[in-house]
Amino acid sequence: MKNLYLFLILSAFFSSACLAEVSLEEKKALMGLYNSTNGNHWVKKWDLNAPVSQWHGVKVIDDKVVEVNLFRNNLMGQLPVDIANLKYLTVLNLAFNSITGELPKEISNLARLRVLKLEMNRLKGEIPQEIGNLKQLEELSAFNNFLSGSIPNSIGNIKTLRILNLSSNALKGNIPDSLGELTALETLGLFENTLEGAIPVEMGNLKNLKELVLANNSLNGEIPREFEQLASLEIFQIQNNDFNSFKNLELLETRAFLVFDYDKNDRDIEFKDFDIDRKVRMADTKFEDSIEDIDK
Repeated sequence: MKNLYLFLILSAFFSSACLAEVSLEEKKALMGLYNSTNGNHWVKKWDLNAPVSQWHGVKVIDDKVVEVNLFRNNLMGQLPVDIANLKYLTVLNLAFNSITGELPKEISNLARLRVLKLEMNRLKGEIPQEIGNLKQLEELSAFNNFLSGSIPNSIGNIKTLRILNLSSNALKGNIPDSLGELTALETLGLFENTLEGAIPVEMGNLKNLKELVLANNSLNGEIPREFEQLASLEIFQIQNNDFNSFKNLELLETRAFLVFDYDKNDRDIEFKDFDIDRKVRMADTKFEDSIEDIDK
């Protein structure tokens, strides 16, 4: 009798666990994403009658949606504003799709978000100033879109940011001084925009920076002396800009870079000791997104 009683309790427990489901608000937000991005034409479609935890790319923990990973899944259309109702989301990977329209400012309400990957889509318009509210964000990748306007100063509020890649867009204006406050930053890609003005000297504070790609813009002035402080720098690309002087590159003369690209024909100094493997090029490989990366 005791065994039967235990069996009934365990059966009830596992039955309730199987029936457990995310909140109606979160499910509606997911269905809104499905409908607004032409879910019927996705590569891997959702069975809207199945439990949310069984939907492709959706990770549920404790009845809460914590991850949506729809990498390379033929999403077409605009992001709905009610995506902000996925309030427990830590990872949103919508890279390599055909998402159009503007990035809704409501996305900044995803306070727990750590990874936001939007690269290789067709997003346009400005990056919302509210993006700085994502105080736990560690990776923001939106390269190869049609984003315009200036880089929001508020990005400097995201002190946890390790990867920021906004390359190959139509961003303009100056690089904001506030980027110098991102002291955890390891990768900064602003390649192929229409950025202008001098590089902020505050960027010399980025002691953990390993990759800095500023090539193919309209930056001018000189390379900041403060770049001597970038002890972790391994990849440094500044070619195809309008710099007035490369004099301060002498300060980096003894570094063993993996990649170092600059406008060689315009410089008036010679380097003696660079140890450069010119087979490695961040600008050529920045569109790669490995399976390991998207499973994080």
